[in-house]
Amino acid sequence: MGSLSPWHWAILAVVVIVLFGAKKLPDAARSLGKSLRIFKSEVREMQNESKPQPSALETPTPVQSQRVDPPAATEQGHTEARPA
Repeated sequence: MGSLSPWHWAILAVVVIVLFGAKKLPDAARSLGKSLRIFKSEVREMQNESKPQPSALETPTPVQSQRVDPPAATEQGHTEARPA
C-alpha cells in the first residue's frame, strides 16, 4: 500500500513532462548533476581540511603582534572635536 505501482510512476512522469516541457527536462537534469558534483567535491575538500597535516604540526608559524596605544586624552578629559 505504501509503494508506488508502475501506473503511478507513469502518471507522475506524464505530469512532470506536461508541467516542465520535454525541452527543459534535460537541462534541469544536467544542472542537477553539476550541482551534485560540486557538492561532492566541496564535501571531499572539507573532509581533507579536517585531517591534520603532518608538516603543519611540526613547524608552527610565529605570529607577530603590534602594540596599539590608546589615544592620548587632551586637557580636562575632552577629546578632539569632530566635524559634523
